[in-house]
Amino acid sequence: MIHPTAVIHPDAQLGAGCSVGPYAVIDAFVVLGADCVVGAHAHLTGHTIAGARNRFHTGCVIGDAPQDFKYSGAPTRLRIGDDNVFREHVTVNRSTTLDQDTELGDGNFFMASCHVGHNSRIGNRNIIANGAQLAGHVELADHAFVSGNCLVHQFCRVGRLAMMQGGSAISKDLPPFCIARGDNALAGLNTVGLRRAGISSSERLALRSAYRELFRSGRRLVEAVAAVRAEFAVVGVVLELADFVVASKRGVCAVSSRAEADDEP
Repeated sequence: MIHPTAVIHPDAQLGAGCSVGPYAVIDAFVVLGADCVVGAHAHLTGHTIAGARNRFHTGCVIGDAPQDFKYSGAPTRLRIGDDNVFREHVTVNRSTTLDQDTELGDGNFFMASCHVGHNSRIGNRNIIANGAQLAGHVELADHAFVSGNCLVHQFCRVGRLAMMQGGSAISKDLPPFCIARGDNALAGLNTVGLRRAGISSSERLALRSAYRELFRSGRRLVEAVAAVRAEFAVVGVVLELADFVVASKRGVCAVSSRAEADDEP
C-alpha cells in the first residue's frame, strides 16, 4: 500500500489501510486516520491530524506554514475531519499561532488548485471549486458552494447553504441561504440548494419574505432584523439568517443593482 519511492518520516502515524503513492512526502508530525489515500507527489507536513478516508490527490500541499509575516515558526496545527477530498494542487495552511488551529470538518470537496488560508474554519459538506481562494481566518459553515475562481477576504464568514457565483469576490460576510455575485453583491436566495437540503416550501417562503425585508426594504438593518424576528419568531431558518446578520463584524453583502436570481420557492 506504500510505494517504494514515497518518503515517510518514521515518526509519522498512518492508520490501518492507508495507501501512499509514488514520490509522496509525509513529514514527522502528520497523523492520518484509517483508509486515507495519499496520491503521487502529495506533500503532507506540519502538525497535521487527519481523520479517516481522506483522499489527497497529486501535488496537493497540506499543512505547510502559513503565509503570514507574523508567523514565528511555532508548531501550529491543522486539523482535518473525515471523508474530505483534496484534488490536484490544493493548498491548505496550518494556523499562525498556537491558540487557534486551522480546522476542516467532514465531507468537504476541495477542487483543483484552490487554497485555504491559515486559521480558517471550514464546516461540513462544503464545495470549494477550482481556483477559489480563501484567505486567513475565513469561516465557512456547512453545505456552502464556493464556485470557481472566487475570492474570500480574510476574516469573512460564509453562512450555511450560501453560494458564490463563479468569479465573485467578497470582503463582507455572505449570509446563509444567499447567493453572492460580483463584488460583495447579493443575487437572491439559493433556492435550488434550499430545495435539495429539504427546506420546506413554507420555510422557503418565509426566507423569501425575510430576505426582502432585510436587504430590499431600504430600512435600517437593525429595524429590519427586529421586524423579521417579530414576524417569523418560530421559523428556525429565518432566525438563523437574522442572527448571522446581527453577529457580523465586517458588514454583510448588499443587494446587486442587477436583476436578482431569486426563483420562486
